Amino acid sequence: MWIAPERRRAHRWLAPVFAVAAGVAVGVTVALRGQTETGLITVAVLLAYAILLGARGGEASQGARETIGGGGSRGGAQTRAAAATGDVLVAVIVAALIVQSLRGAEIWVLAGLAAIACVTYLVSILSISWY
Repeated sequence: MWIAPERRRAHRWLAPVFAVAAGVAVGVTVALRGQTETGLITVAVLLAYAILLGARGGEASQGARETIGGGGSRGGAQTRAAAATGDVLVAVIVAALIVQSLRGAEIWVLAGLAAIACVTYLVSILSISWY
């Protein structure tokens, strides 16, 4: 099905806007319970996740040929599979952080994993752009 370019641009921002809205809602809820630090960390993690989602929104239209290893169909498939695996793992970490924040449990391990994922992504982008 063909989708007009205007609609594709709008759809690109749905997930990041939802992540920001969820982050603010969870952060305010947790902060109102007296856990301001946990609320701020949850908001920060979800804002970073929204930035990642927004930055990655245009990648789907680039195709497999422009990815690393995209010279052959096998390399492109492996690259896409690795990216999908990373996306799922980051989504699980973010979801677990939200649940733990709302439960009032410790979030430091999950926040650390989210920070490692963020730094790894940034280093990967920088190293790939210089490659």
